[in-house]
Amino acid sequence: MGRVAAAGALLGALLMLGAPLAGGAELSGVFQEMVESECHFINGIEQVRFVKRFIYNREQYVHFDSDVGHFVGDTPYGEEVARYWNSDPEWMEHRRATVDRHCRHNYELSTPFLVERRVPPTVSISLVPSSSQPGPGRLLCSVMDFYPAHIQVRWFQGQQELSVVATDILPNGDWTHQILVLLETAPSAGVTYSCQGEHVSLEHPLSRHWEMPPDTARSKMLTGIGGSVLGFVFLALGLSFYLRKKVR
Repeated sequence: MGRVAAAGALLGALLMLGAPLAGGAELSGVFQEMVESECHFINGIEQVRFVKRFIYNREQYVHFDSDVGHFVGDTPYGEEVARYWNSDPEWMEHRRATVDRHCRHNYELSTPFLVERRVPPTVSISLVPSSSQPGPGRLLCSVMDFYPAHIQVRWFQGQQELSVVATDILPNGDWTHQILVLLETAPSAGVTYSCQGEHVSLEHPLSRHWEMPPDTARSKMLTGIGGSVLGFVFLALGLSFYLRKKVR
């Protein structure tokens, strides 16, 4: 019954659109018919709403809303389609049953994978170079491979939360996600920094700690000392040249 009714409804829509069924003149251009189905859930399957939208060339012309119980036209043409479909009791009974047949049924099938699935994140810290600001670089916290998508990532220096710049939460293409969070200020020697992630898959927040390696701090110090010494050398040479020129 469902397939026959659906075929009849589609045939009716084509007739009302004026599409030639056979032997008609060829049409030029692009004509696109889209049908979009939505299931909305509140508190699991306690409250379920089914919406089916019919769109022609990017314009929605008619839709069905299970909360309303019948088709509603969104354009003058869509109002004609709605009257045509609403006049068929068997077709309308089939459409109203979609809430159970499609939404609740698929929710129960997909719940273990989509709703109850938990994948904990991995957290790592790296020092990345910064061409726009001075210092040894910036600390980047990479939070990878977690599901579901919602997560909170923060940077700390001791108990103090620090300002950050973050990417959007990005899909990996395998039902996991990632986010990169960059510390705005340059790290200092002798200070411990922590990146903390909170996610529904974790019993406790996951933290990673970072402290500037001695070699990095020493390199930074030697660079500063070298720059100062070089400055004094050029100053001495310049002063010597000036004095010689003055004596002559």
